[in-house]
Amino acid sequence: MGNFSWRHFDFWLLGAVAIITIFGVAMIRSAIAGNIELIEANTVLKQIIFAAAGFVIMIITASIDYRYWSALNKFFYVGIIVLLAILFFVGGALFGSARWFQVGPILIQPSELAKIVMILVLANFFAQNVSQIHRPITILKSLALTMGVVSWILLQPDLSTSIVILVIWFALLWASGLEFKHLIIAGGGGVLALAIGLPLLLLSYDPEKTEALIKPYQIERIINFLFPNPEARHGANYNVEQAQISIGSGGWLGQGYGGGSQVQLRFLKVRHSDFIFSALSEEFGFIGALFVVGMLLFIILRCLRAVNIASDTFGALLAYGVATLITFQAIVNIGMNLNLLPVTGLTLPFVSYGGSSLLTLFLGIGLVESVLLRHQDLEF
Repeated sequence: MGNFSWRHFDFWLLGAVAIITIFGVAMIRSAIAGNIELIEANTVLKQIIFAAAGFVIMIITASIDYRYWSALNKFFYVGIIVLLAILFFVGGALFGSARWFQVGPILIQPSELAKIVMILVLANFFAQNVSQIHRPITILKSLALTMGVVSWILLQPDLSTSIVILVIWFALLWASGLEFKHLIIAGGGGVLALAIGLPLLLLSYDPEKTEALIKPYQIERIINFLFPNPEARHGANYNVEQAQISIGSGGWLGQGYGGGSQVQLRFLKVRHSDFIFSALSEEFGFIGALFVVGMLLFIILRCLRAVNIASDTFGALLAYGVATLITFQAIVNIGMNLNLLPVTGLTLPFVSYGGSSLLTLFLGIGLVESVLLRHQDLEF
């Protein structure tokens, strides 16, 4: 498995991940109190099992030389496309649409694994073409690689995960050395396309005609964000209002664990996953929310430390991709809870309920630890 020394293992990173994961399990337990369906579904136990499995996967991944994945990335790339294609055709035939494979009581979401696969594939591609990064053909090839997976995820449909992978592509493109002016041109083109396309999309919205790429509920989320209805009693707009009430009622120190009125009386919806930040803010207040944000920031900084001391470009880009994944998901989830961004299905890293998401994050941390274990500089 390659030469390495466990003295380089980042126990600070491990400790931070362990603390926030345990906090997340405790918060899920409080959030689902009174919800018989979620309790009977063993929601908390499932999260504990996924967390335990995640720690094992992280240690195994850390012990394997990350450079081995470079030789296998083509197999991973083809494999994830095959999985997503099977899910689309089988799920489409049986359910109309599907995002998960069901293995007994466990749901596995391939699009979550696709995030790590694309970090591996793009990090390897950019590491091999770093001297050609300014050539348009190199950028287009990397985009084609990305869209090869994103297109299948869009068909599920899963717009939020597709955006995550595109953000990872853009971040690794920048980290590979693309000049800032070229990034501005690419970003400006994206903003222009959004500025033209979004109004046209909203004006042409017809729930009965909207097909695979954009579903009615996705359009409704955008409309609710841009034109909120203060009298709504259900839907995304109502959920966001309840989330804001929950955050506000927490004050500085919160109402105590298991004591949040919005959470326990079930006014706050999807409180164990999408809106868990609001739930923890009500029960632990501003200080508790600051603690969670601080822990996530610490984890991101430890990942960026791996970028700085990695022994090669591939390792640095791997760590940067994982840092980007955690950062973007945290910003979007918290922004959604604060009504600064439209509602999405992105989890709050290590805190929200979601087995596939949690395993993906642990796999990413394992890759970062693998990079750290094999860096050249000895640190004391």
